[in-house]
Amino acid sequence: MRNIVVRFATPDDLPNLRLAMVELQEHERRLAVTRLPGDQIADAYLARLQREASEKQGAIFIVESEGVFAGFAAGWIIERDHIPETADSNRFGYLSDICVMPASRRKRLAHRLLAAMERHFASLGVTRFRLFALAANGPARATYERAGFAPYEILYEKLVDGRDKANL
Repeated sequence: MRNIVVRFATPDDLPNLRLAMVELQEHERRLAVTRLPGDQIADAYLARLQREASEKQGAIFIVESEGVFAGFAAGWIIERDHIPETADSNRFGYLSDICVMPASRRKRLAHRLLAAMERHFASLGVTRFRLFALAANGPARATYERAGFAPYEILYEKLVDGRDKANL
């Protein structure tokens, strides 16, 4: 595939990042009733991504196809002190968010973003790269598995007051 560029985000990318954040949130809203509207959270969430990436040796990568914004990935290093885990497991690269815009999907651009993030983490001595995915997001989970990710821990949820998902 020609004319694909993956690069660090710049301030000029903020309008496109906001559009992608809205797209990502709306996609997830179709899968999980707990997600708020994209327009409602986009600005605050992008500010958080920028802060976390800046403070925690992270990065926000942009992918362009034929010179057109096609998506982004954001992540940073998490360092914790979880007693049962090894030192290399307590310091890991974390992918917070990834989005490929609908018109650019099925071109393996997510793989390119994941590879860029992996190289970034490796350059900082990180040996583990983790992410979360909605259980209902089969296409995303398949992409992650094709990129070499494997389930590590699984988060389960149960509503404790007897409400079903439709009544949220």
